[in-house]
Amino acid sequence: MSRLDLSRVRMATRPDALWETVLSFHRLRDRRASTVFGKWRTETRARLNGEVRLLAALVPPRGYFPDFLTPSQEGSEPFGLDVGMEALRDTPADRIRHELELLADGRQRQRAGRAPGPRDDGAGRAALALPAALSDGRTEPLARLISALRGYHHAAVEPYWPHIRASVEADRAVRGRALLDGGADELLATLPPMIRWRSPVLEADYPVDRDLRLDGRGLLLQPSFFCRGTPVVYRDPVLPPVLVYPVTHPGAPVFAEPGPWLGRLVGHTRSAVLQAIGNGCTTSELARRAGVSMASASQHASVLREAGLVLTLRHGSSVLHTLTPLGGSLLRGGAPLALS
Repeated sequence: MSRLDLSRVRMATRPDALWETVLSFHRLRDRRASTVFGKWRTETRARLNGEVRLLAALVPPRGYFPDFLTPSQEGSEPFGLDVGMEALRDTPADRIRHELELLADGRQRQRAGRAPGPRDDGAGRAALALPAALSDGRTEPLARLISALRGYHHAAVEPYWPHIRASVEADRAVRGRALLDGGADELLATLPPMIRWRSPVLEADYPVDRDLRLDGRGLLLQPSFFCRGTPVVYRDPVLPPVLVYPVTHPGAPVFAEPGPWLGRLVGHTRSAVLQAIGNGCTTSELARRAGVSMASASQHASVLREAGLVLTLRHGSSVLHTLTPLGGSLLRGGAPLALS
């Protein structure tokens, strides 16, 4: 990574709707991280209809999925759902055809390495007819795909968007602190442990060996709620460089309902602490803003965290506290968090 590329490293301003949609489809089909995703899986499966069968034709459980499913964008403003769908609809037919050929090659290699199983039955072959229809360049199969993506997003992602956005914003706050403290070098050094900054190379654990040359284009860092294990990049090196990486999840269930701790929140001091957290602060900053001791600030933050009002992430030797959607809603007097 050249100094020019380093100067052009930037953070996404919010979650990307289609990255979260496609990556959540991976999480729906695996059984890992049940503490974080178990409740979400149960609720989501109950809301789905035929979307899974269609999407499975384009998004295998592991390995390559077409880049056109997560349209690229310039700058650091990720796509919302509607804008992303329009970008997908505008994908050139020859690009769709090429990426579906790559998908077919990957499926063939995987199939060659295993015995026939349930996915090789008639239903599986019928689902795989979608890529073939898309390759023909007809508009109707693309409309079916967009409809399936939209339906899946409404069932699996939209109900949890405030939590997803809060987690991404908490990660962004940590990276922003690092950027202010030590510039882009410090920012890259604080990324999750599967990503290592060894100037001038940013290394990442990845399923296959790949080199991505930035060539002065910089790099967009896109934290993702549903990304897990390893980061994700576009296969096509011509597309704008984007590194999608997993946010850090707390040990408690992310989508748990508020518990009995809310009854412990009554009192002016804790309300002042919640207000003091605002857009994010460390424990020492919280103590100073709220006019309490460090020990008291830590204890209040712990109760607020148990109540689902605060997220806490480690930043170096300190911790950074940010508000959850519920915490922000309480400060706004119950006004809902706007979705975008």
